[in-house]
Amino acid sequence: MAKIVVVEDEKDLQDLLTYNLEQAGHTVVAADRGAEGVRLVREQRPDVVLLDLMLPDISGTEVCRTIKNDPSCRRTAVVMLTARGEEVDRVVGFELGADDYVVKPFSVRELLLRVQAILRRSHPAEPGSDELIEFGVLKVDRQAHRVWVSGEEIELTALEFRLLMTLYERKNRVQTRSALLDDVWGIQADITTRTVDTHVKRLREKLLGARNYVETVRGVGYRFCGSPDEAVA
Repeated sequence: MAKIVVVEDEKDLQDLLTYNLEQAGHTVVAADRGAEGVRLVREQRPDVVLLDLMLPDISGTEVCRTIKNDPSCRRTAVVMLTARGEEVDRVVGFELGADDYVVKPFSVRELLLRVQAILRRSHPAEPGSDELIEFGVLKVDRQAHRVWVSGEEIELTALEFRLLMTLYERKNRVQTRSALLDDVWGIQADITTRTVDTHVKRLREKLLGARNYVETVRGVGYRFCGSPDEAVA
């Protein structure tokens, strides 16, 4: 199954999460401090981090930012755990690159299902599909989660990679912001515009010469062009 790091300073909750994740077949390591969590993530390279935002040393948002800015952790998904459930808090979490946001108190069963959904999106089973994609100046290795533009490798987070793949797999079809939020982030919420727009903007910036493959359909959403020649310079 998956390797998971739990960063949670409430001992009872940390033990509860560890027990249930291990019962589900996952390998779990835990930390009660943010700095220790960052160290474990860099050492263990987990599939998922369950991250409390209220930690005694550094904030969970800073831990998330550090993880997402580390190229060696680009395939690690982050699930934020917090008692703060206001829309602005969720928006900030997603803008930092969080893959999901769970408000306390939560159902452990629901959390396990969310973790499974993230793992399915991160490691999809695609029998018969080509692992290597070449589209104009863009080249993607699905299996290795690696992306090149004009021969230069670029670093994408796990979420950015899923966003790129979702748009590419539906190329020439307009994707609404709400559909992308549901399919890429795995959630349904009224924060679609700011969250999706921010991540598409960052994705385009990283895509350099391939940025115009992702088109804005004003008032609707986004579309990956049907062929490289269609891209508007």
